[in-house]
Amino acid sequence: SRAPPTMSQPAPSTDSLVNLQCPIPISDYPTVTLAHGGGGRLTQMLIERMLLPAFSNPQLASLHDGALLAVNGARLAFSTDSFVISPLFFPGGDIGSLAVHGVVNDLAVCGAEPRYLTLSAIIEEGLEWTTLDRLVASFARAAREAGAVVACGDTKVVRHGEGGGLYLSVAGIGELVAQTPPSPHRICEGDTLLVSGPVGDHGIAVMLAREQFGLSGNLKSDSASVLTLTRAVWDLPGMHFLRDPTRGGLATVAHEIARATQFGVVLEQARIPVRDAVTSVCEMLGYDPYYLACEGRVVAVARPDIAEEVLRRWHALPGGELATRIGHIEGGKPRVTLATALGGRRLLDELEDDPLPRIC
Repeated sequence: SRAPPTMSQPAPSTDSLVNLQCPIPISDYPTVTLAHGGGGRLTQMLIERMLLPAFSNPQLASLHDGALLAVNGARLAFSTDSFVISPLFFPGGDIGSLAVHGVVNDLAVCGAEPRYLTLSAIIEEGLEWTTLDRLVASFARAAREAGAVVACGDTKVVRHGEGGGLYLSVAGIGELVAQTPPSPHRICEGDTLLVSGPVGDHGIAVMLAREQFGLSGNLKSDSASVLTLTRAVWDLPGMHFLRDPTRGGLATVAHEIARATQFGVVLEQARIPVRDAVTSVCEMLGYDPYYLACEGRVVAVARPDIAEEVLRRWHALPGGELATRIGHIEGGKPRVTLATALGGRRLLDELEDDPLPRIC
């Protein structure tokens, strides 16, 4: 049998996959699994081995949350995302506002102000009208708050049992405002990593809302627009990279940085903010908060001499009060290590399985 190629090997041609002539496997799994949508290693393999070769567009490999476009002199950012979260309502948000925040945040970390959104709704037969009305109103309210106009959309209805109540697919166009847009390719050895607030809130809040484990608590999702936080630092000349740590959480963003830069990423355990409630649930159920989705946080990579200015600006804004330094970029192998509270180091592997499917 033929062993799967490593990540460094060339991606298969589209023809070999479509025609199934000597196919190169997308992963060790014979079919698509939930883990292929979890944001970790299998998601990356799916993208690099099937999707990127199919479209032959170098810009798709930019390793950012959106594409930067120039149209008749206009500088634009363009992003798209889909939302399949269960349950539809959770402490701190719902699928309507989450869908807006997700796309707005992707544009914001590219250095763009959101201008236009699309909305495609796949509705499951049997969804109550009052539920749909609440979710549409939530979407509309979040769009207005972000300063974006819903310009077009589509609706489809699927049979009962063939959907999760409501799936939303959203695209967004933004006006590029940052003079030098944040990019992973601007990251330098010695740069500082920062995060705008505690990690893991969204993942644990949604998990508790599912009531799968007989647990309850007052924890809320961090689902929110990060536009105000990103606006505050776009103009800083040493701001090299911004990313919202959604699927796969903080650890997955760190691996994306290592892969794009070929530098090492060091996270400092004692500095990473995690709420006590998140830590407690993770310890009981065996989750790692560094791999859990956030929906209202920003990870920044900045020149060390401006790190304090980033924190000063974030601390003055809602959602940034608990911002802190969490690590740095180092030379050597492109890997992610955790500097533990005891003074040692351990490797943080790429996310393999999907710990909490349908989290966003």
